[in-house]
Parts: sequence; structure tokens; C-alpha cells
Amino acid sequence: MTLQLTNTLTRRLEPFQPLVPGQVSIYCCGVTVYDLCHLGHARSYIVWDVLRRYLIWSGYSVTYVQNYTDIDDKILHRAAEEGSSMEAVSERNIEAFVADMARLNILPADRMPRATGSLAAIRRLIEELEAKGAAYSADGDVYFAVMKHAGYGKLSGRDLAEQQEGASGRVGDAEEARKQHPFDFALWKGAKPGEPSFPSPWGPGRPGWHIECSAMVREELGDTIDIHLGGADLIFPHHENEIAQSEAASGRQLARTWLHNGMVNVGGEKMSKSLGNFTTIRALLDSGVSPMTLRLFVLQAHYRKPLDFTAGALEAAATGWKGLNAALALGGQGVEGSAQLPSDAAGLGPDLGAARARFAAAMDDDLNTSAALAVLFELARPLRGLAHRLERGDQAAAAEATGPELLQRGALLGELAAVLGLKAEPLGQGTSTASAKGGAASPPDAEIEALIAQRRTAKASRDFATADRIRADLKNQGIELIDKPGGVTEWLRG
Repeated sequence: MTLQLTNTLTRRLEPFQPLVPGQVSIYCCGVTVYDLCHLGHARSYIVWDVLRRYLIWSGYSVTYVQNYTDIDDKILHRAAEEGSSMEAVSERNIEAFVADMARLNILPADRMPRATGSLAAIRRLIEELEAKGAAYSADGDVYFAVMKHAGYGKLSGRDLAEQQEGASGRVGDAEEARKQHPFDFALWKGAKPGEPSFPSPWGPGRPGWHIECSAMVREELGDTIDIHLGGADLIFPHHENEIAQSEAASGRQLARTWLHNGMVNVGGEKMSKSLGNFTTIRALLDSGVSPMTLRLFVLQAHYRKPLDFTAGALEAAATGWKGLNAALALGGQGVEGSAQLPSDAAGLGPDLGAARARFAAAMDDDLNTSAALAVLFELARPLRGLAHRLERGDQAAAAEATGPELLQRGALLGELAAVLGLKAEPLGQGTSTASAKGGAASPPDAEIEALIAQRRTAKASRDFATADRIRADLKNQGIELIDKPGGVTEWLRG
């Protein structure tokens, strides 16, 4: 099966075909470094880390670029509040970002350009747009002329008549008066008194947010890239504007595939500081939640769907991770896999080879990490049971742990876990009162949900033998499945 991804641009599930066979160029919109990263950032960067890891595991050479927005109104406001500088605020939060991503086992980008380091490229791009009649200057500001770009709105699906709502409240009356059209957006902003500024042909000022990414994409990866990533909240206006200015300048498609992850809700409500449900990655991890528990929690949901963060859901993930972690620790593979594994699935034997194939099929299906996790839980089950026996001092278990099938199972579990960025943690780390209740006799909630998702996928592809096997396996563990209309499956613990 070929990797298929849901392209926001076409609104279709499409086979992924890179511009250059075997090579993939990716640009991911990075953080505006005015504060610590929150759960929404964790969700976004974890799922795109998994995409990158899966492409590498599949044999691609991947170039992954992610930017820092270190020029922005929010940074300036924070600096004014603190009595510090834009540079001080940016540096502090860049250091925090690097530390938080490392704790979540997110691979560092190959290159992480900063807006302040790309000013020459930004000015060149604006000059090109001006020369082509797609931009105009007004009193030290430069705007993109939306009406000059015929394809404007193709990513978000909006037309100019509908975008009054999207534009509402983003600009003041003085700025409106300088614009030729209400939806024109700033490429360069003239300096205001007391603000830091940079020289330009239009006078001192600083770049607009959208032009920064366009310039950094072109400078780092060229006019056209394979994949552009970001949260769903960036589709409009940021990514729409990015497409307009990049394609107006180059005459070429900016990105062949656009991927967007869903938003994070907290207890059913949108996460926001005003509602008091805003949680940073650092605060959550420092409270005792393990990084791998958070990673598992994120990957249980499909990347395009909203993710509801609740204490109960996090507890279920902690319980699931406790069992998976025990199996990984017993396998001794950590994150890198093992040389004990043959290079092809056929050498694994029918059961393990089939497990690897199911994992790949799940990931090829628009990064179905929920179904992929079900394969990990399936591989982990005998190892987890053996780990419990070893904890009880079972002498026979020690001999079984060195058996060739279990060694290969542990190695495969480590390899596939690494694709999802999951790595063994010290046993007991990040478990809570509820997670400690998980026993060996019955699988944790997270494992059950993952297996139900795998069963649902199997039924959709008419693989009824696999669906029946999953039902039987769960029944043997005391879990009764109840299929309801609309594809809903509920379950009861016996």
C-alpha cells in the first residue's frame, strides 16, 4: 500500500508522491516565541514528528524545516510588560521550546531559521511582488493586493465576499484607509514610535507575519515543496496568504500537499487563557505526567480530528503506557530497535511479519496512529505478561525471556514504537493513582480503544477475520464488545 494523506488543498485523500523520488521536503510552521508552548503545540509537533519518523522508516530522505517567528506584536507586548527587549523574550522562549520538545522526544528540525535572520530574503520577496504589481506601498507600509491573485481562497475554500468576517477586527481604521481592498494584508509594517525596526526600501519597519514564512520556505527549500504542515487554525488567513504571495512571486505551486492537525479542547471547551483551561507542556510534565504518556494520549486520536483533553483521558493513557512501557523495558530495545531483526518482514515469521505489515498499512492510511498503536499493544501483550511474572519472582519466566521469538517480538516492538517516537522510561515514571490500578489480567482502557479502532479499520476493508480475532482476543481477556448503529462500538469489562 502507498502512503495516502488528506490534502487540505484538494480536500481529498491522495497517494503521496514526492517531487524527487526518495526525497521529501517539509516545512512546518513554528512557534511565535513570546511564551511557553501549550498543549496545542504539543499535539501539532508530536503528530508531525511521527509523520517525519514514518517517512524516514519507509526509506525516504527527509529535509525538515521549521521556523521561529521572533518578530511579532505579541513579543513586543511581552517585552514592554517585562521592561526587557524583543531579543531577550525570544531567546528565553526559544531555549524553553528546545527543552520542551526534547522532553517529548521530538526530533530537532534539520534547520530552524528565524525571521530576524531572514530579513534580506523577506525584503527581496516583497520587492519582487511590488515589481509584479502584486504589492503596493502606502506611508511606509507595504500591502499584498489580494485582487491581483486569481487563486486567492483555494486552500480555505473562502471567496472574497465571505472573508469580511475573517478580516473583521484585524486592522484599525487608519490602516484600512491605506489599503486598496479590505482584505489586502501587510507585507511590511512601518515603524511605530518606540518599537524596534529594521531598514528597508520603504523606510524602517518590520515584516508582516505571513511574508516571513514564504521567504523562509523559498530560502531553505525552494519555490515548491512536497509538504507544508500546521494547525487547522493556520489555514486562514496565514496559509492562504502564504500561498498567495509565494505563488504570485514565483508563478509556481508553493506546496503539493498541505496537512493540518485538529485543535485541542479541554473538557469539551476550546483551550484559552480567558477560560482558565490553558496548560503549558512544561506545567503538565512538571506535575508528574510522563512525556510518553502525553505522547500516547495525543496519538490515540486521528491527527485531523479535535482532541479533547480531560483528566480521565490522560489517566487512561497513563495506564496504557504503563503496560506498554513494561513491555518495552523487558524487550530492552528503547528507541533504536535491534540488530536481531531481519531486514524484511518475511524473515520475522508469519505472526510478527503480519504485525509489521498491519502497522505499515495503518500508517499508510492517512497516519492512522490509533490503529498503529493497536499493533504495538498486541505485540506488547505477551511481553507485558512476562514482565509481571518476573516481578513476582517466577523463575521459569527468566528462561522464557531469552527465547528467540520473544527477543524478536521485543525488537519489533522497539522498532515500531520508535516510529511513533515512543521510548522506554524508568518503570513507574509518570504513573498516577488511577494508572497504578492497572493489572495484568485485564488490558487498560487505552489498549482496548486502540484495538477497537484497529477492528473498525479491518471491518471497513472487509478483513473480517482480523475483526473477529480482535473481538475474540478481547473476550478472552474479559472485554465484551457491543456494536451499535452508525459504526459505534461500546465495551464492558467483565
